[in-house]
Amino acid sequence: MAKVVIIDDEAAILELMTKLVRSTGHQVTGCLTGTEGMAAIRSLKPELVIVDLRIGDINGLDIVNMCREDFPSTAVIMVTGHGSIETAVEAMRLGAFDYLTKPFDLGDLVKTVNQALQQHPADGNAPLATASVVSRTSSSSKLIGHSGAIQKIFEIVRRVADNDSPVLLEGEFGVGKHMVARALHEASRRSSAPFKELQCSAMPEDVLEAELFGHGNNQTGIFARVNGGTVHIAEVNQLPARIQAQLNTFLDEVASRRASGRSGADGFNPNFRLVASTTVPLDENTSAGRFREDLYYKLSVVPVKIPPLRDRRDDIKPLVEHILREMAERSETPVKSIDPYALEFLEKYAWPGNISELRNAVERACAFAEKDRILPADLPPKVSQQIEVPAPIGGGVTQLPIGSTLDDFIKGQERIFINETLKFNNGSREKTASMLGVSIATLYRKMGLNVERRTTS
Repeated sequence: MAKVVIIDDEAAILELMTKLVRSTGHQVTGCLTGTEGMAAIRSLKPELVIVDLRIGDINGLDIVNMCREDFPSTAVIMVTGHGSIETAVEAMRLGAFDYLTKPFDLGDLVKTVNQALQQHPADGNAPLATASVVSRTSSSSKLIGHSGAIQKIFEIVRRVADNDSPVLLEGEFGVGKHMVARALHEASRRSSAPFKELQCSAMPEDVLEAELFGHGNNQTGIFARVNGGTVHIAEVNQLPARIQAQLNTFLDEVASRRASGRSGADGFNPNFRLVASTTVPLDENTSAGRFREDLYYKLSVVPVKIPPLRDRRDDIKPLVEHILREMAERSETPVKSIDPYALEFLEKYAWPGNISELRNAVERACAFAEKDRILPADLPPKVSQQIEVPAPIGGGVTQLPIGSTLDDFIKGQERIFINETLKFNNGSREKTASMLGVSIATLYRKMGLNVERRTTS
């Protein structure tokens, strides 16, 4: 659950957005004025701010700028009925995660909120931080893990940190591509310069183009703003074909200027490290004609495959311990411990959502835990009821859902037996109740039906 502050001077829209975001499980504070919103941000230090461009007393861009300066760990979504490319670019330049224009689809708002909380460096769902890769790696980019697979990632970061060759990170959603990109930056000689990330799946094509290369004759693109730092292009596989061509030409021009040591006619002297990431194998997209081959080779000078969590289960325990410590610090409460059997369930689950899903599961377990210890029953059902063992029953073989409670198992078996008896009696509920030795009211209760719905067979 994340803390979200929404600022909009239209009461009806504010109420709608507040209810919608709150329904997704987040703690939401709604504010009708910019002054009230700024006070809420300073007090709550939220993970996400949703702000209207024009809120009467304060310009929404001032809120974006304040968050960038004072709360860099807070993601910001700009919402406005006065949309323009210039405004979108300015919001992105100041650090906004995304931009929505009224009237917007409610599904788009939910999707954008989820993306912001998943992709932003400091969000509760972001992949976690690295044992120290080199002395210059800060705590914000520490990757957690003891497995051989993650140790190889550490070694790659150490070896290529000060090499300006482009790096391509490949891995499933939630494996930690963002944190590896940041670790590369913070382990490099560019660590004192900005680290900027562009999420290709989070914005319309025209805004994406402006954010990459600037608008008109203005050098306001991300490559100009990074000023000697690192640019991370996330989900590069989702770049439209037209922008792929532009990026390919741009990188050719950058290589030419670097080789000659001269600035172009526009005075732009490119100085950045490029890291790209993708959730799908980019070579397959290239073979299928969905991604430019020449651009692929420019981006993949140093390819790095980040393995899914199911292939490095030795990392689950240290990740869980890190999440628990982090949550305790955030809530200023004692660190919860985890029962060995609960940890075993976590270590055996496949984690299709990788570290992001693990974090959500641990946070849920903390919320459900009655004391200071997480038990198997506190885990999400899909995690705690994943293990099934065969048991001979009635001459056949069934599966026992180890991890479910005894009460749930007994109720499940009752329902199976009642349904089979109903089939035997051709659906007659009166005959079934008589055969089972229970009243018709008890039968209906166990079937989850109202007695008033009873019919005679």
